Amino acid sequence: MKALNTHEAKTRLSAVLGEVERRGKCFVICRNGKPVAYLVPHRARGRSRPHPLLSQLDIRYDPTEPLGAEEWPEEQR
Repeated sequence: MKALNTHEAKTRLSAVLGEVERRGKCFVICRNGKPVAYLVPHRARGRSRPHPLLSQLDIRYDPTEPLGAEEWPEEQR
């Protein structure tokens, strides 16, 4: 992973994005020698497909539905 200071990243942003897009390169952008951000290809961060086990889950309730008073633990009521 190549390090770029903020000035170089700003000056060469189009060229740097081209390297990320075409070659899949990753960069770390630094300010005063300390890393502040990573520039990585979009698909390189996380999964591009859901995990196969997710299709086997059977949720029989609405997980966004608020809990009733009796469903909260006693100490949090």
